[in-house]
Amino acid sequence: MKTALIILAAGKGTRMNSDLPKVLHPIAHAPLLEHAMASGAALDPARIVVVAGHGIDQVRAAALAFHEGSEVVEQTEQLGTAHAVDQAKDALAGFDGMAVVLFGDTPFVQPETLEKMHSALASHDVVVLGFEAADPARYGRLILQGETLQRIVEFKDASEEERAITLCNSGVIACKSELLFDLIKDVGNDNASEEYYLTDIIGIAHARGLSATAVTCDEAETMGVNSRSDLALADAAFQKRARAALMDDGVTLMAPETVYLARDTYIGRDTVIEPNVVFGPGVTVESGATIRAFSHLEGCHVSRGGIIGPYARLRPGAELAEDVRVGNFVEIKNAQIAEGAKVNHLSYIGDATIGSKSNIGAGTITCNYDGVLKHHTHIGERVFIGSNTMLVAPVSIGDEAMTGSGSVITSDVEPGALALSRAPQIEKAGMARKLLQMLKAKKAKAQRGS
Repeated sequence: MKTALIILAAGKGTRMNSDLPKVLHPIAHAPLLEHAMASGAALDPARIVVVAGHGIDQVRAAALAFHEGSEVVEQTEQLGTAHAVDQAKDALAGFDGMAVVLFGDTPFVQPETLEKMHSALASHDVVVLGFEAADPARYGRLILQGETLQRIVEFKDASEEERAITLCNSGVIACKSELLFDLIKDVGNDNASEEYYLTDIIGIAHARGLSATAVTCDEAETMGVNSRSDLALADAAFQKRARAALMDDGVTLMAPETVYLARDTYIGRDTVIEPNVVFGPGVTVESGATIRAFSHLEGCHVSRGGIIGPYARLRPGAELAEDVRVGNFVEIKNAQIAEGAKVNHLSYIGDATIGSKSNIGAGTITCNYDGVLKHHTHIGERVFIGSNTMLVAPVSIGDEAMTGSGSVITSDVEPGALALSRAPQIEKAGMARKLLQMLKAKKAKAQRGS
């Protein structure tokens, strides 16, 4: 059965106290909305419809960034969840398949849970996701008779007996698309909040003789985000789960609680991650690498056997081949570094290529920006760049060439050549002592005058 995702993302998120739409606040460097879309992606959806309101242009941009085929529709008034889902009706007109309603601020519903809901639709018309709540609080309650879901009662409208039920509603619903919108037509707003509740479709379906049931999941999957505190808790929950998954996959985290991961971080087995490492979005680390303490990686690729850090920064476009060494206080951006090359100390390498087995001395800088444009530095194979060399791009250093320490290289260097660019050293005998005496005398005079 084909699947369409309907993701509700129109909430203003008043409690976030932010100009940013709630669903765009990040967990693990990715918007809440992206997490929800990624969960639904496990169903290989044919259609994705995001229902937005506040900040619709920003929400549309985020949705399209994750899946370019996404459609974003507007909910101009917030009249309840059934009203929100109904905004997707025109976009899904004629769609013959299952619709799954997800929430952009509930990011952790797991793919296997959605698969269970998909399977349950083989024998039921409507499937609801529920969970056993440790503290049911103000959640809606699922009223079951055997495996049959009779109805869902919102807390405000529940009796004391119904409030004693601990099986609660997550809000996630799966149903044939055409049937979903047909059931919504009969939803009213005669309730304590005067809203059109999506949960009312269960009672409507039951009255029509249709079958509804509930699939359950761990309560942690239903965690919603409504405030900055919720956001922090959700981020912590993601990090804990992601770290555990990495260790299960054979990655060593020396101090797991100090490592911060992005939603899309990939790390191969037998890699060692030392304490206080931060992974931004778009990082791939292959098997057998070592990321040493206090390093920051974003938008980069580290191949097998690489050793990075400590205190290294890899920025977007850093492509490191096998057995590359990047040492302390080195920053690399938009640069390709070939197998076995070393950039070990206090250097900036930007907009550059470095050939295999080359060694970049401490304090080397590729001067890539002229104030308007970026320029490229090419360093060949088995090159030795002396410490404190300035490579003023565009410039090319040939294979097996060398530069002398402290050189400013402004033109190409031929393969095998030694390039030196230094002012001549001048020595004046006894001048240091004389200069020191002059300075001390000047200081003493100034102190007497004050």
